[in-house]
Amino acid sequence: MRIGMTPAETAGSGDSGFRQAIAVVGGLAAAVAASSCCIAPLVLFSLGIGGAWIGNLTALAPYQPVFLALAAGFLAYGYHLIYRRSRKPCDDGCARPLPGRLTKGGLWIAASLVATAVIFPWVAPRLLGI
Repeated sequence: MRIGMTPAETAGSGDSGFRQAIAVVGGLAAAVAASSCCIAPLVLFSLGIGGAWIGNLTALAPYQPVFLALAAGFLAYGYHLIYRRSRKPCDDGCARPLPGRLTKGGLWIAASLVATAVIFPWVAPRLLGI
Protein backbone atom coordinates (compact mmCIF):
# COMPACT_ATOMS: atom_id res chain seq x y z
CA MET A 1 0.00 0.00 0.00
CA ARG A 2 1.47 3.32 -0.97
CA ILE A 3 1.16 6.50 1.05
CA GLY A 4 -1.78 8.65 0.09
CA MET A 5 -4.07 5.89 -1.21
CA THR A 6 -7.75 6.65 -1.08
CA PRO A 7 -10.05 4.34 0.92
CA ALA A 8 -11.51 3.01 -2.33
CA GLU A 9 -8.06 2.01 -3.58
CA THR A 10 -7.21 0.39 -0.25
CA ALA A 11 -10.45 -1.63 -0.18
CA GLY A 12 -10.01 -2.74 -3.78
CA SER A 13 -6.55 -4.25 -3.25
CA GLY A 14 -7.65 -6.98 -0.80
CA ASP A 15 -11.05 -7.49 -2.39
CA SER A 16 -9.61 -9.50 -5.28
CA GLY A 17 -8.51 -12.35 -3.02
CA PHE A 18 -11.93 -12.51 -1.40
CA ARG A 19 -13.64 -12.66 -4.80
CA GLN A 20 -11.29 -15.43 -5.92
CA ALA A 21 -12.06 -17.40 -2.76
CA ILE A 22 -15.81 -17.00 -3.31
CA ALA A 23 -15.44 -18.18 -6.92
CA VAL A 24 -13.42 -21.24 -5.88
CA VAL A 25 -15.68 -22.24 -2.97
CA GLY A 26 -18.83 -21.66 -5.03
CA GLY A 27 -17.42 -23.62 -7.97
CA LEU A 28 -16.39 -26.53 -5.77
CA ALA A 29 -19.73 -26.63 -3.95
CA ALA A 30 -21.71 -26.53 -7.18
CA ALA A 31 -19.43 -29.15 -8.77
CA VAL A 32 -19.89 -31.50 -5.82
CA ALA A 33 -23.65 -30.95 -5.94
CA ALA A 34 -23.70 -31.61 -9.69
CA SER A 35 -21.81 -34.87 -9.28
CA SER A 36 -23.69 -36.02 -6.17
CA CYS A 37 -26.51 -37.77 -8.02
CA CYS A 38 -24.39 -40.08 -10.16
CA ILE A 39 -20.71 -40.08 -9.31
CA ALA A 40 -20.87 -39.84 -5.51
CA PRO A 41 -22.84 -43.09 -5.01
CA LEU A 42 -20.42 -44.96 -7.27
CA VAL A 43 -17.40 -43.59 -5.39
CA LEU A 44 -18.96 -44.36 -2.01
CA PHE A 45 -19.80 -47.92 -3.04
CA SER A 46 -16.30 -48.50 -4.40
CA LEU A 47 -14.87 -47.29 -1.07
CA GLY A 48 -17.05 -49.80 0.76
CA ILE A 49 -19.45 -47.25 2.19
CA GLY A 50 -23.01 -48.34 1.70
CA GLY A 51 -26.48 -48.08 3.03
CA ALA A 52 -30.02 -47.25 2.08
CA TRP A 53 -29.34 -43.53 2.47
CA ILE A 54 -27.14 -43.52 -0.65
CA GLY A 55 -30.23 -44.13 -2.75
CA ASN A 56 -31.50 -40.74 -1.61
CA LEU A 57 -28.68 -39.03 -3.52
CA THR A 58 -30.39 -39.92 -6.80
CA ALA A 59 -33.20 -37.55 -5.81
CA LEU A 60 -30.87 -34.71 -6.81
CA ALA A 61 -30.70 -35.91 -10.45
CA PRO A 62 -33.43 -33.52 -11.73
CA TYR A 63 -31.45 -30.58 -10.33
CA GLN A 64 -28.17 -31.54 -12.01
CA PRO A 65 -28.54 -29.01 -14.89
CA VAL A 66 -29.09 -26.22 -12.34
CA PHE A 67 -25.97 -27.26 -10.40
CA LEU A 68 -23.97 -27.50 -13.63
CA ALA A 69 -25.05 -24.00 -14.66
CA LEU A 70 -24.11 -22.61 -11.24
CA ALA A 71 -20.75 -24.35 -11.36
CA ALA A 72 -20.08 -23.05 -14.88
CA GLY A 73 -20.89 -19.52 -13.77
CA PHE A 74 -18.63 -19.69 -10.71
CA LEU A 75 -15.83 -21.28 -12.72
CA ALA A 76 -16.07 -18.71 -15.50
CA TYR A 77 -15.95 -15.90 -12.96
CA GLY A 78 -13.02 -17.51 -11.14
CA TYR A 79 -11.02 -18.06 -14.32
CA HIS A 80 -11.76 -14.49 -15.34
CA LEU A 81 -10.45 -13.18 -12.03
CA ILE A 82 -7.31 -15.30 -12.12
CA TYR A 83 -6.28 -15.57 -15.76
CA ARG A 84 -8.04 -12.90 -17.82
CA ARG A 85 -8.26 -9.88 -15.57
CA SER A 86 -6.87 -6.79 -17.26
CA ARG A 87 -3.54 -5.71 -15.89
CA LYS A 88 -3.56 -2.00 -15.10
CA PRO A 89 -0.19 -0.30 -15.22
CA CYS A 90 1.03 0.94 -11.86
CA ASP A 91 2.98 4.13 -11.61
CA ASP A 92 4.18 3.75 -7.99
CA GLY A 93 4.22 -0.02 -7.70
CA CYS A 94 0.85 -1.28 -6.59
CA ALA A 95 0.25 -4.30 -4.46
CA ARG A 96 -2.02 -6.84 -6.10
CA PRO A 97 -2.20 -10.28 -4.52
CA LEU A 98 -1.28 -13.04 -6.91
CA PRO A 99 -3.56 -16.07 -7.01
CA GLY A 100 -2.03 -18.88 -5.04
CA ARG A 101 -1.64 -22.51 -5.90
CA LEU A 102 -4.58 -23.35 -3.68
CA THR A 103 -6.89 -21.02 -5.62
CA LYS A 104 -5.78 -22.28 -9.01
CA GLY A 105 -5.85 -25.89 -7.84
CA GLY A 106 -9.36 -25.48 -6.46
CA LEU A 107 -10.61 -24.10 -9.75
CA TRP A 108 -9.01 -26.94 -11.72
CA ILE A 109 -10.45 -29.56 -9.34
CA ALA A 110 -13.91 -28.02 -9.65
CA ALA A 111 -13.56 -27.92 -13.44
CA SER A 112 -12.59 -31.60 -13.53
CA LEU A 113 -15.56 -32.51 -11.31
CA VAL A 114 -17.92 -30.60 -13.60
CA ALA A 115 -16.42 -32.25 -16.69
CA THR A 116 -16.79 -35.67 -15.06
CA ALA A 117 -20.40 -34.94 -14.14
CA VAL A 118 -21.14 -33.94 -17.74
CA ILE A 119 -19.35 -36.90 -19.35
CA PHE A 120 -20.37 -39.59 -16.85
CA PRO A 121 -23.88 -40.35 -18.23
CA TRP A 122 -22.36 -41.27 -21.62
CA VAL A 123 -19.32 -43.14 -20.30
CA ALA A 124 -20.96 -45.03 -17.42
CA PRO A 125 -22.86 -47.60 -19.52
CA ARG A 126 -19.63 -48.62 -21.25
CA LEU A 127 -17.61 -48.76 -18.04
CA LEU A 128 -20.20 -50.60 -16.01
CA GLY A 129 -21.27 -52.94 -18.82
CA ILE A 130 -24.89 -51.82 -18.78
